[in-house]
Amino acid sequence: MMSDKMAQAASKTCEICVSASGSHYCLECEQYFCDNCKGFHKRQRVTKHHQFQSSSDVIPEGKSKCKDHNEDVSFVCNTCNVAVCSSCVTGSHSGHAFSKLLDSISQLKETNTTDLRSKVHEATQNMKQIEEGLKAFDVKVEGIVKAITEEGTKIKTMVDKCISEKIASVKDQSRKERDKLTKLLEDTQMDLEAGRDLDKKIHELNKTRNDGKLLQSLQKLTDYIAKLTVKPIPEFPNIQYTAKSATDNDVKQLFGNYIISEMRTQQTMNRERELPSPKRKEERSD
Repeated sequence: MMSDKMAQAASKTCEICVSASGSHYCLECEQYFCDNCKGFHKRQRVTKHHQFQSSSDVIPEGKSKCKDHNEDVSFVCNTCNVAVCSSCVTGSHSGHAFSKLLDSISQLKETNTTDLRSKVHEATQNMKQIEEGLKAFDVKVEGIVKAITEEGTKIKTMVDKCISEKIASVKDQSRKERDKLTKLLEDTQMDLEAGRDLDKKIHELNKTRNDGKLLQSLQKLTDYIAKLTVKPIPEFPNIQYTAKSATDNDVKQLFGNYIISEMRTQQTMNRERELPSPKRKEERSD
């Protein structure tokens, strides 16, 4: 049950004109004012320096009433953890431990304020550490990404070098065989030209008179033809390439691995103490 003063504060009616809403509270006069009455109050020489605050910020005065005895509640029964009046102290709560209501309220306010400030301070410090930890983790992640990129670039360079060397080897070895074929082609071309020259000689001799001189010429021609050799067709060189079936996993094996330790809360760490040998880290290669 609220007192008359508390009920008045709750209604917030102007105590001067008793008609408008009392939205302002004069700290010196301890009265509620409406806008118009406040303006008039501030214009008076005696009261122009009075301080006002919003009526919603005013803590109403008064005490709760005991529902059993209709008396002001002044004590706290620590045994039952309930507010009581003086009649309750000597009555139904006789023999219990008591403390003054205002003392209990003050102590609770102080305790709550201290505890809350401590938790806010702790949360603030934790937030700073989390932010720093997040930044440090991001830096490490960037470092890992950079390391993987550099390793990949190195592997690509090695692959490019291997490709260049293998292509150079193919060209060098094939050039040797090609030079052999080119030499054989040139020799065959020379034999062909020699054969054509002898063929022309035959046609020329066929147009001459059949005598001893022709016989000698034909005998010489026979010797030339016998000496003319046509090189046989060789077994031509061949080249083929057998590709290896490399898989994605084969490529992944060329890279290192990374390990990310999971974030653990206090609750998780407490469980880990109860359950031995937990799996806390995961190693990844992809």
